[in-house]
Amino acid sequence: MRVLVTGGAGFIGSQFARRLAEAGDEVVVLDKLTYAGNRANLDGVEHEFVHGDIADPVAVGRAAEGCEAIVNFAAETHVDRSIMGPAEFILTDVLGTQVLLDHARHHGLRHVQVSTDEVYGDIPFDAPPATETSPLRPSSPYSASKAGGDLQVLAYVRTYGVDACITRSANTYGARQYPEKILPLFITNCFDGEPLPVYGDGRQRREWLHVDDHCAAIELVLREGASGHVYNVGGQERENMEVVRRILDLTGAGPDLVRMVADRPGHDRRYAVDSSKVRDLGWSPAHSFDAGGLEETVEWYRENREWWEPIKSGEYKRYYEQQYAARLGE
Repeated sequence: MRVLVTGGAGFIGSQFARRLAEAGDEVVVLDKLTYAGNRANLDGVEHEFVHGDIADPVAVGRAAEGCEAIVNFAAETHVDRSIMGPAEFILTDVLGTQVLLDHARHHGLRHVQVSTDEVYGDIPFDAPPATETSPLRPSSPYSASKAGGDLQVLAYVRTYGVDACITRSANTYGARQYPEKILPLFITNCFDGEPLPVYGDGRQRREWLHVDDHCAAIELVLREGASGHVYNVGGQERENMEVVRRILDLTGAGPDLVRMVADRPGHDRRYAVDSSKVRDLGWSPAHSFDAGGLEETVEWYRENREWWEPIKSGEYKRYYEQQYAARLGE
């Protein structure tokens, strides 16, 4: 089919575009090319590229012409940035989603909304993982904006009969992830001998999902998912400090780089989702975080300095100093 991949120059979107192109689908990428969008992520991927904003109906109409489906990766995604400035998150994650849904409504397109496990909020350590029917209790401006987009999707299904569904995934990792997120941040800091700023006590727990497995689940939902349904896509749950120790081992860095710093406001202790529903659809992960997944990711960043070194300057450097300088006492 011909598919519009919004946010397709980003980390997960570009990998999904690559996957569809290799499967023989026609791919159109719509991307605003904000700080996290990178045309180099699409090198070698057969696609049409449209530079534009999902909140702009004209750009969406131009990009979606002739498409049969929209898969929406376009989002402001970083919790720390949402705490600094939430307005952009609402514009992209809520209004942008509504614009895409309106186009799908008027042109009969299928819509897949790529969301996050963070919409379920903090899961107690002794509680079972969240299911698709668990209440939404977002804690940050980011997760609240994603929940708002999700609710628009379900409203458009109910009110207008739009053919749409949602995936909610765990923390995704792999090659070409912008180095503000914890894994590429800590991996590249280890290579440069820079400190690893660990929030609070480091006892937070997250599930880790390889980007290839994440994209496989989204593709399956695109082709087989039921309209109006939500599909959780989980990973392997690990404590943050356990992940930090693995990164130190794999990079050869010393524990002296670890700095325990002031916690993020409203920081959730645990995310966990039940993936039974997408597994029943036929999905199963091919990568293990412990048995090769993290190691493969560390090696990619070791071997591709030319990709991430230019990123860690300019806008990134200003953000990093604003976010961490006071915490690190610099």
